[in-house]
Amino acid sequence: MTNNMEELLAKIQKMRQDKGWDLSDTPEILAKSVFVEAGELLECYLGEPDLEHIKSELADVLMYALSLCVDLGLDPVDVVTSKFMDIDARYPSKP
Repeated sequence: MTNNMEELLAKIQKMRQDKGWDLSDTPEILAKSVFVEAGELLECYLGEPDLEHIKSELADVLMYALSLCVDLGLDPVDVVTSKFMDIDARYPSKP
């Protein structure tokens, strides 16, 4: 895992601990939160897109997804890298 990713995960985890969310969040709650925030991100495109609002909602999606990785003991870099391999196997590159 890169230093930037480690620092980001540590900051997210500290925020969750400071707020007490690490005690109340379960993987199911975090997964549902990703879904809710992804819906709010999509709503940004119902009207004229506002980049600041998009950034805010995207940050929510990412923080919940990364929190889920932490709680499940998954390295987010490994998770995405594994998905790249899956995509390459399922969808060959175009010539």
